[in-house]
Amino acid sequence: MSFDDDLLGEVSRGAKALVICPDIRGQAYDLDAENRLREAEGLALAIGIEIEDSFVLPVREVRPNLLFGAGQVENVRIACEQNEAELVVVDGALSPIQQRNLEEKLGRKVIDRTGLILEIFGERAATAEGRLQVELAHLDYQQSRLVRSWTHLERQRGGFGFLGGPGETQIEADRRMIRQRMGRLRKELEQVRKTRGLHRERRERAPWPVVALVGYTNAGKSTLFNRLTGAEVMAEDLLFATLDPTMRAISLPGVEKAILSDTVGFISDLPTQLVAAFRATLEEVTAADVICHVRDISNSSAEAQKTQVLRVLKDLDVIDGEDGTSSIPILEVWNKWDLLDGEKAYELGQLADNSEDIIRISAMTGEGVPELLAQLGEMLTAKASVREFEVPASDGRRIAWLHAHGEVLVEEDAGEGASGPLRRFVVRLNPKELGQFESL
Repeated sequence: MSFDDDLLGEVSRGAKALVICPDIRGQAYDLDAENRLREAEGLALAIGIEIEDSFVLPVREVRPNLLFGAGQVENVRIACEQNEAELVVVDGALSPIQQRNLEEKLGRKVIDRTGLILEIFGERAATAEGRLQVELAHLDYQQSRLVRSWTHLERQRGGFGFLGGPGETQIEADRRMIRQRMGRLRKELEQVRKTRGLHRERRERAPWPVVALVGYTNAGKSTLFNRLTGAEVMAEDLLFATLDPTMRAISLPGVEKAILSDTVGFISDLPTQLVAAFRATLEEVTAADVICHVRDISNSSAEAQKTQVLRVLKDLDVIDGEDGTSSIPILEVWNKWDLLDGEKAYELGQLADNSEDIIRISAMTGEGVPELLAQLGEMLTAKASVREFEVPASDGRRIAWLHAHGEVLVEEDAGEGASGPLRRFVVRLNPKELGQFESL
């Protein structure tokens, strides 16, 4: 890859890279330096980059023009030469000036955490809305970095004859085109969101409860989703393997049909350009009847990851900021239990045994999955009540509905009514199903 190539082009799959995790003195991080470095490596691998070397680089004082000190930059350049790296990944936010100066000093393409996550989202987004959101985020990110690829162009002249003053530069023209494109994308997104809102309203009117899987990226949500539904959603040991919400029907004890929703994985320090797209994708969670918080309990940063997930749920108003209570029941699913050693498994097992809101599983082996299904069935039927109805025997639609959506405990003749024979039903229904039946 030549340094003179289009610096805004996509990151090449298979590119040899150096991954650097800046550790800035005095800055608060969700994860410690080593775990942030591992996460950065995971992001790079998710886009097909070959990591030649990776390390944490302490930063005592941020340099506005380079981020790092001159000596550190020279050491990075030497490491690039030794490893024949053509790309440098910096796990942090670089200003356009810092990115340009680093590329000039290193003679290589440099991409920061924001650019890397945007690359992943751009490759993985499958739905129309996902692609629109990612393109909008890309344009927002790029418009401040146009100077990097257009500084070689001279100012174009505008106007006519002697009255022609200096016209707009190429960079100004490009920024104008980007703003226009962003305006069109926002209009398209608004229309898509309206359509999605209508679909959500239709689902809310349906009697089937919704279970949403949420969790930090790579916690195993898609593996669990596939095990519970028999689907073949992309489930790999990659960060952001799932970007677009996926829904499938499942059966649970006491619940003939429920909808299981797989969502995008959460991550710390999400690029600001993607926050709106990320939140919009997660709006589906707010309509769930139960939230399954899937955690990689074998990860050394499991607690920090949990904090990040709860922070996003709080932003979505699922969790109350004052007392931490949730408007939607949350079940913690401790996944990858099979990867724990004996001592750690014993310690965590003590905690899990003392909580009704924790289930231990391995989505890979299936361990604990029957207990998870039983617990979900209990949670979805906890508010169910036994009700009695008399329905005309000729009203096949309402009778079929009761059998399809409720737990029919008794069905028998109830004599004659004004319109003919009646059938008596004793049925267990949850509040949502009861409302649906009464509106038939």
